[in-house]
Amino acid sequence: MRWQGGRSGGGIEDRRGMGAVGVGGLGAGGVILALIGYFVFGIDPSDTLNAVNSAGPPAAQQEGVRGTPQDEAGRFVDVVSTNVDDVWRVIFRQSGRTYEPPAAVVLYDERTGTGCGLGQSAMGPFYCPADHKVYLDLAFWQELEGRYGAGGEAARAYVIAHEIGHHVQNLTGASDRARRLGARGAESGSVRLELQADCYAGVWAAHAAEVSNGQVALDPKDIEDGLRAASAVGDDTLQRQAQGRVMPDAFTHGTSAQRMRWFRKGADSGDPAACDTFAADRL
Repeated sequence: MRWQGGRSGGGIEDRRGMGAVGVGGLGAGGVILALIGYFVFGIDPSDTLNAVNSAGPPAAQQEGVRGTPQDEAGRFVDVVSTNVDDVWRVIFRQSGRTYEPPAAVVLYDERTGTGCGLGQSAMGPFYCPADHKVYLDLAFWQELEGRYGAGGEAARAYVIAHEIGHHVQNLTGASDRARRLGARGAESGSVRLELQADCYAGVWAAHAAEVSNGQVALDPKDIEDGLRAASAVGDDTLQRQAQGRVMPDAFTHGTSAQRMRWFRKGADSGDPAACDTFAADRL
Protein backbone atom coordinates (compact mmCIF):
# COMPACT_ATOMS: atom_id res chain seq x y z
CA MET A 1 0.00 0.00 0.00
CA ARG A 2 1.30 3.44 -0.91
CA TRP A 3 1.02 6.07 1.85
CA GLN A 4 4.43 7.50 2.77
CA GLY A 5 3.95 10.63 0.66
CA GLY A 6 0.39 11.21 1.79
CA ARG A 7 -0.83 14.31 3.57
CA SER A 8 -0.75 14.40 7.37
CA GLY A 9 -3.69 16.25 8.85
CA GLY A 10 -2.57 16.24 12.47
CA GLY A 11 -5.91 14.92 13.69
CA ILE A 12 -4.27 12.49 16.09
CA GLU A 13 -4.60 12.68 19.86
CA ASP A 14 -1.71 10.62 21.20
CA ARG A 15 -2.27 9.27 24.71
CA ARG A 16 0.33 6.52 24.48
CA GLY A 17 2.56 6.32 27.51
CA MET A 18 0.20 8.39 29.63
CA GLY A 19 -0.97 5.48 31.76
CA ALA A 20 -4.49 4.26 32.41
CA VAL A 21 -6.71 7.31 32.39
CA GLY A 22 -10.40 6.62 32.38
CA VAL A 23 -13.82 6.92 33.87
CA GLY A 24 -15.14 4.66 36.56
CA GLY A 25 -18.53 3.07 36.56
CA LEU A 26 -20.23 1.09 33.83
CA GLY A 27 -23.18 2.88 32.28
CA ALA A 28 -24.64 2.28 28.84
CA GLY A 29 -21.34 3.10 27.14
CA GLY A 30 -19.56 0.36 29.07
CA VAL A 31 -22.21 -2.16 28.07
CA ILE A 32 -21.86 -1.16 24.42
CA LEU A 33 -18.11 -1.59 24.56
CA ALA A 34 -18.48 -4.98 26.25
CA LEU A 35 -20.70 -6.13 23.39
CA ILE A 36 -18.22 -4.82 20.86
CA GLY A 37 -15.48 -6.78 22.60
CA TYR A 38 -17.45 -10.01 22.43
CA PHE A 39 -19.08 -9.91 19.04
CA VAL A 40 -16.21 -8.32 17.15
CA PHE A 41 -13.19 -9.80 18.89
CA GLY A 42 -14.43 -12.79 20.90
CA ILE A 43 -13.80 -11.24 24.31
CA ASP A 44 -16.04 -12.54 27.12
CA PRO A 45 -18.32 -9.63 28.09
CA SER A 46 -17.90 -10.48 31.78
CA ASP A 47 -14.18 -9.77 31.48
CA THR A 48 -14.86 -6.35 30.02
CA LEU A 49 -17.60 -5.50 32.50
CA ASN A 50 -15.50 -6.62 35.45
CA ALA A 51 -12.61 -4.51 34.24
CA VAL A 52 -14.85 -1.48 33.86
CA ASN A 53 -16.43 -1.97 37.27
CA SER A 54 -13.04 -2.32 38.93
CA ALA A 55 -11.66 0.81 37.32
CA GLY A 56 -12.17 2.83 40.47
CA PRO A 57 -13.84 6.21 40.96
CA PRO A 58 -14.53 8.47 38.00
CA ALA A 59 -11.54 10.36 36.65
CA ALA A 60 -11.43 13.22 34.20
CA GLN A 61 -10.44 12.24 30.68
CA GLN A 62 -6.88 13.31 30.04
CA GLU A 63 -6.13 15.11 26.80
CA GLY A 64 -3.33 13.60 24.75
CA VAL A 65 -0.75 15.28 22.56
CA ARG A 66 -2.39 16.71 19.44
CA GLY A 67 -0.75 16.68 16.03
CA THR A 68 1.20 14.26 13.85
CA PRO A 69 3.08 11.52 15.75
CA GLN A 70 6.78 11.12 15.05
CA ASP A 71 6.84 7.31 14.89
CA GLU A 72 6.00 5.45 11.69
CA ALA A 73 2.95 3.63 13.08
CA GLY A 74 1.48 6.89 14.32
CA ARG A 75 2.21 8.66 11.03
CA PHE A 76 0.51 5.84 9.17
CA VAL A 77 -2.69 6.32 11.17
CA ASP A 78 -2.50 10.07 10.60
CA VAL A 79 -2.00 9.80 6.83
CA VAL A 80 -4.69 7.16 6.35
CA SER A 81 -7.28 8.86 8.56
CA THR A 82 -6.56 12.19 6.84
CA ASN A 83 -7.04 10.55 3.45
CA VAL A 84 -10.31 8.94 4.56
CA ASP A 85 -11.52 12.35 5.75
CA ASP A 86 -10.48 13.91 2.44
CA VAL A 87 -12.53 11.33 0.53
CA TRP A 88 -15.62 12.03 2.61
CA ARG A 89 -15.09 15.77 2.39
CA VAL A 90 -15.33 15.53 -1.41
CA ILE A 91 -18.32 13.19 -1.30
CA PHE A 92 -20.22 15.43 1.10
CA ARG A 93 -19.40 18.52 -0.96
CA GLN A 94 -20.75 16.84 -4.10
CA SER A 95 -24.05 16.35 -2.30
CA GLY A 96 -24.16 19.94 -1.08
CA ARG A 97 -23.13 19.20 2.48
CA THR A 98 -20.13 20.06 4.65
CA TYR A 99 -18.19 17.18 6.17
CA GLU A 100 -17.05 17.50 9.77
CA PRO A 101 -14.20 15.06 10.51
CA PRO A 102 -13.98 13.11 13.77
CA ALA A 103 -12.88 15.17 16.75
CA ALA A 104 -9.73 13.03 16.87
CA VAL A 105 -8.28 9.61 16.28
CA VAL A 106 -7.01 8.68 19.74
CA LEU A 107 -3.98 6.42 20.09
CA TYR A 108 -3.67 4.86 23.53
CA ASP A 109 -2.17 1.98 25.50
CA GLU A 110 -4.31 -0.63 27.25
CA ARG A 111 -7.15 1.58 28.46
CA THR A 112 -8.35 5.17 28.38
CA GLY A 113 -11.35 7.32 29.21
CA THR A 114 -13.89 7.94 26.47
CA GLY A 115 -17.25 9.60 26.16
CA CYS A 116 -18.72 6.09 26.01
CA GLY A 117 -17.06 4.74 29.15
CA LEU A 118 -13.73 3.07 29.80
CA GLY A 119 -12.08 2.00 26.56
CA GLN A 120 -9.73 -0.96 26.65
CA SER A 121 -7.44 -2.49 24.05
CA ALA A 122 -9.17 -5.87 24.45
CA MET A 123 -12.26 -4.32 22.90
CA GLY A 124 -10.47 -3.59 19.65
CA PRO A 125 -10.75 -0.32 17.71
CA PHE A 126 -14.04 1.54 18.13
CA TYR A 127 -15.84 4.79 17.43
CA CYS A 128 -17.54 6.65 20.28
CA PRO A 129 -20.49 8.71 19.02
CA ALA A 130 -20.69 10.62 22.31
CA ASP A 131 -17.36 12.40 21.75
CA HIS A 132 -16.98 11.83 17.99
CA LYS A 133 -13.59 10.14 18.40
CA VAL A 134 -12.06 6.96 17.03
CA TYR A 135 -10.05 4.95 19.58
CA LEU A 136 -7.16 2.68 18.63
CA ASP A 137 -4.53 0.79 20.58
CA LEU A 138 -1.83 0.05 17.99
CA ALA A 139 -1.15 -3.31 19.65
CA PHE A 140 -4.26 -4.39 17.76
CA TRP A 141 -2.20 -4.58 14.57
CA GLN A 142 -0.36 -7.59 16.01
CA GLU A 143 -3.69 -9.10 17.11
CA LEU A 144 -5.14 -8.58 13.65
CA GLU A 145 -2.25 -10.38 12.01
CA GLY A 146 -1.39 -13.01 14.62
CA ARG A 147 -4.86 -14.05 15.77
CA TYR A 148 -6.94 -13.29 12.71
CA GLY A 149 -4.41 -13.80 9.91
CA ALA A 150 -5.08 -10.38 8.38
CA GLY A 151 -1.72 -8.66 8.10
CA GLY A 152 -0.48 -5.82 5.97
CA GLU A 153 -0.96 -2.08 5.92
CA ALA A 154 -4.10 -2.29 3.80
CA ALA A 155 -5.80 -4.45 6.43
CA ARG A 156 -4.93 -1.83 9.03
CA ALA A 157 -6.20 0.93 6.77
CA TYR A 158 -9.48 -0.95 6.32
CA VAL A 159 -9.98 -0.87 10.11
CA ILE A 160 -9.39 2.89 10.25
CA ALA A 161 -11.72 3.53 7.29
CA HIS A 162 -14.40 1.32 8.84
CA GLU A 163 -14.34 3.24 12.13
CA ILE A 164 -14.47 6.61 10.38
CA GLY A 165 -17.36 5.12 8.41
CA HIS A 166 -19.22 4.97 11.73
CA HIS A 167 -18.55 8.67 12.16
CA VAL A 168 -20.08 9.29 8.72
CA GLN A 169 -23.13 7.29 9.81
CA ASN A 170 -23.39 9.44 12.91
CA LEU A 171 -23.44 12.53 10.70
CA THR A 172 -26.02 11.16 8.26
CA GLY A 173 -28.42 9.75 10.83
CA ALA A 174 -27.83 6.11 9.91
CA SER A 175 -26.78 5.36 13.49
CA ASP A 176 -30.15 6.52 14.80
CA ARG A 177 -31.89 4.47 12.13
CA ALA A 178 -30.00 1.37 13.22
CA ARG A 179 -30.93 1.84 16.87
CA ARG A 180 -34.60 1.88 15.95
CA LEU A 181 -34.23 -1.47 14.21
CA GLY A 182 -32.58 -3.27 17.12
CA ALA A 183 -29.08 -4.32 18.11
CA ARG A 184 -28.91 -8.10 17.61
CA GLY A 185 -29.85 -10.68 15.01
CA ALA A 186 -28.92 -11.44 11.42
CA GLU A 187 -31.22 -8.71 10.06
CA SER A 188 -30.74 -6.22 12.90
CA GLY A 189 -29.98 -2.55 12.65
CA SER A 190 -26.56 -3.22 14.14
CA VAL A 191 -25.66 -5.69 11.38
CA ARG A 192 -26.88 -3.28 8.70
CA LEU A 193 -24.86 -0.47 10.28
CA GLU A 194 -21.66 -2.50 10.41
CA LEU A 195 -22.00 -3.77 6.86
CA GLN A 196 -22.58 -0.24 5.66
CA ALA A 197 -19.37 0.84 7.44
CA ASP A 198 -17.58 -1.99 5.62
CA CYS A 199 -18.98 -0.71 2.34
CA TYR A 200 -17.90 2.83 3.24
CA ALA A 201 -14.37 1.50 3.82
CA GLY A 202 -14.52 0.16 0.27
CA VAL A 203 -15.70 3.54 -1.02
CA TRP A 204 -12.65 5.11 0.60
CA ALA A 205 -10.36 2.55 -1.06
CA ALA A 206 -11.88 3.41 -4.45
CA HIS A 207 -11.13 7.14 -4.09
CA ALA A 208 -7.95 7.18 -1.98
CA ALA A 209 -5.60 7.76 -4.92
CA GLU A 210 -7.90 10.27 -6.62
CA VAL A 211 -8.05 12.70 -3.70
CA SER A 212 -4.34 12.40 -2.90
CA ASN A 213 -2.93 12.63 -6.44
CA GLY A 214 -1.72 9.06 -6.08
CA GLN A 215 0.16 9.63 -2.83
CA VAL A 216 -2.17 7.20 -1.04
CA ALA A 217 -3.23 4.23 -3.14
CA LEU A 218 -4.27 0.60 -2.92
CA ASP A 219 -3.52 -1.99 -5.60
CA PRO A 220 -5.56 -5.19 -6.18
CA LYS A 221 -3.49 -7.10 -3.62
CA ASP A 222 -4.22 -4.40 -1.04
CA ILE A 223 -7.94 -4.80 -1.71
CA GLU A 224 -7.55 -8.52 -1.06
CA ASP A 225 -5.83 -7.73 2.25
CA GLY A 226 -8.79 -5.53 3.14
CA LEU A 227 -11.16 -8.33 2.25
CA ARG A 228 -9.18 -10.72 4.42
CA ALA A 229 -9.50 -8.35 7.37
CA ALA A 230 -13.26 -8.02 6.78
CA SER A 231 -13.59 -11.79 6.66
CA ALA A 232 -11.57 -12.29 9.83
CA VAL A 233 -14.03 -10.31 11.96
CA GLY A 234 -17.29 -11.83 10.75
CA ASP A 235 -19.74 -12.84 13.49
CA ASP A 236 -19.85 -16.46 12.36
CA THR A 237 -16.07 -16.79 12.25
CA LEU A 238 -15.55 -15.18 15.66
CA GLN A 239 -18.37 -17.08 17.34
CA ARG A 240 -17.05 -20.36 15.96
CA GLN A 241 -13.58 -19.55 17.28
CA ALA A 242 -14.86 -18.41 20.68
CA GLN A 243 -17.48 -21.04 21.42
CA GLY A 244 -17.44 -23.62 18.65
CA ARG A 245 -20.86 -22.74 17.24
CA VAL A 246 -22.66 -20.00 15.34
CA MET A 247 -25.64 -18.13 16.80
CA PRO A 248 -27.29 -15.95 14.12
CA ASP A 249 -29.71 -14.48 16.68
CA ALA A 250 -26.71 -12.91 18.39
CA PHE A 251 -25.16 -11.40 15.27
CA THR A 252 -24.24 -7.71 15.49
CA HIS A 253 -21.80 -7.26 12.59
CA GLY A 254 -22.64 -9.77 9.87
CA THR A 255 -21.00 -12.92 8.59
CA SER A 256 -17.54 -13.04 7.04
CA ALA A 257 -19.07 -13.47 3.60
CA GLN A 258 -21.35 -10.48 4.11
CA ARG A 259 -18.56 -8.25 5.34
CA MET A 260 -16.39 -9.12 2.36
CA ARG A 261 -19.29 -8.63 -0.07
CA TRP A 262 -20.14 -5.16 1.18
CA PHE A 263 -16.51 -4.03 1.31
CA ARG A 264 -16.11 -5.24 -2.26
CA LYS A 265 -19.32 -3.47 -3.29
CA GLY A 266 -18.00 -0.16 -2.00
CA ALA A 267 -14.59 -0.66 -3.58
CA ASP A 268 -16.03 -1.64 -6.97
CA SER A 269 -18.65 1.11 -7.15
CA GLY A 270 -16.96 3.95 -5.25
CA ASP A 271 -20.51 5.13 -4.58
CA PRO A 272 -21.91 5.59 -1.06
CA ALA A 273 -25.42 5.20 -2.51
CA ALA A 274 -24.52 1.58 -3.26
CA CYS A 275 -24.00 1.08 0.48
CA ASP A 276 -27.64 1.37 1.55
CA THR A 277 -27.76 -1.78 3.63
CA PHE A 278 -30.98 -0.56 5.25
CA ALA A 279 -32.88 -0.88 1.96
CA ALA A 280 -31.16 -4.10 0.86
CA ASP A 281 -33.29 -7.22 0.52
CA ARG A 282 -30.19 -9.36 0.78
CA LEU A 283 -27.41 -8.62 3.22
